[in-house]
Amino acid sequence: MPAKTGMQYKQRLKNAKNNVFIHGERVDDPTSHRATKNVVNSMAKLYDLQYEKPDRMLYTSPTSGKPVGMSFLRPESVNDIIKRRTAIQEWAKLSGGMMGRSPDYLNAEVMAMGVANDLFAEDDPMYAENARNYYEYARESDMSLTHTLIHPQVNRAKAQHEQKDANMALHLVEKKSDGIIVDGVRLLATQGGVTDEILVFPSTVKPAGEQDDPYSLAFVTPNNTEGLSFVMRESFDYGKSTYDHPLGSRYEEGDAIVHFDNVFIPWERVFVCGNSSICNRTFRDTNAVVHMSHQVVAKNVIKTEFLLGTVLQIMDAIGIDGFQHVKDKGTEVMLTLESMKSHLYRAEHGAKKDRWGTMTPDFDSLNAARNWYPRVYPRMVEILRILGASGLMGIPTEADFEHSDLGPIVNRAMQSKNLEGYERVQLFRLAWDMTLSAFGSRQMHYEYYFFGDPVKMGMSYFDAFDKEPYKAYVNDFLKQTTAVKPNLS
Repeated sequence: MPAKTGMQYKQRLKNAKNNVFIHGERVDDPTSHRATKNVVNSMAKLYDLQYEKPDRMLYTSPTSGKPVGMSFLRPESVNDIIKRRTAIQEWAKLSGGMMGRSPDYLNAEVMAMGVANDLFAEDDPMYAENARNYYEYARESDMSLTHTLIHPQVNRAKAQHEQKDANMALHLVEKKSDGIIVDGVRLLATQGGVTDEILVFPSTVKPAGEQDDPYSLAFVTPNNTEGLSFVMRESFDYGKSTYDHPLGSRYEEGDAIVHFDNVFIPWERVFVCGNSSICNRTFRDTNAVVHMSHQVVAKNVIKTEFLLGTVLQIMDAIGIDGFQHVKDKGTEVMLTLESMKSHLYRAEHGAKKDRWGTMTPDFDSLNAARNWYPRVYPRMVEILRILGASGLMGIPTEADFEHSDLGPIVNRAMQSKNLEGYERVQLFRLAWDMTLSAFGSRQMHYEYYFFGDPVKMGMSYFDAFDKEPYKAYVNDFLKQTTAVKPNLS
């Protein structure tokens, strides 16, 4: 089938009857359940946008000749990378960048691993063929994917095989002639309850050793597979209107614990089976981390634009845009935006073809951006919170304005320099939902840990950075400025 529409996405989700639990109850239909229906509608709008803007969102499949999602595109030129980024940002604009796991994120991963699949063949050529075939299947079927990377957090000081209840984590139980049996728990599947299939890959923030081979797995399976269940955390969509909760009421993706109860995975859906070495190298050696980072940085440019727009609207609304400290705070956000755009430009225009012929963005600039953004996003949220001040606390609800007696009073009391009370509160409720609400707090936490612990990420970045040219530069300078070394013996 070609790229799907929003209606097709919802119908597929409804028919799947995935085994999803939230607030202690089973979700019979995620398209109508109070905790998931709104994000499902938002996801459907993403898919509808593909047909509203086909020149930006679709391309012709190289195998079927049908229109497929641009986020699956294997770029062969810089122009292809820009095309894909344009599609990524069209999707991001719909939510202000607040949907961190929109489908394009994992579509980029599937593409990269499907093309650069020979790593998986180190164990068996079958695994490479599986990765290649799944890329085509996902693209042609326009699959929506969730994924899980990490084991339950029990004792962070020990490797998985050293845990006192080691097999609570997802592990290989048995190899059979037609597939494998896996059992255990994984974290933390964002959009686990509202997608078609789940990709299971190990986190590479903390590399595994050979003794962790039973836990070193990579595969994909439908979300309605027998024995597979999702336990979603408390929903931050509280059933409020889009006026009261403009973000949480639409873009609450949800995060889930994933339980595999002796689940059968056919061999054709397995990419890695019991090989920690391959798992450790998967994201980097296939360049998946590069293409995924490109999606993230492109999305975060839109997110920063959205946040900056909110900051500027607040300044203008309440007449604080002339104060020195306010301008300085606005400048911080502007500098962040321009820096992120510069990283993205360098990544795209410094792209080179990898050994599989895929045009791959420059990773140095993307790696810097993905390490830097988690450190500055909390500061941008803080700036918005500081500028909103008590105005983020004293905000009435839509019901107050609709009350026949209270409405005129509240509208007058909440007026600002340039806005009527109703419009001013609407703006401040948006700022509140970006900063102080449960949704906004989750966004900040989510961005901070997007690729893993920022400290560990920073250590990896430092260790991999080529330091020698800079040390040599200083050594050469010192040699040039030193006359004759004195005899110090």
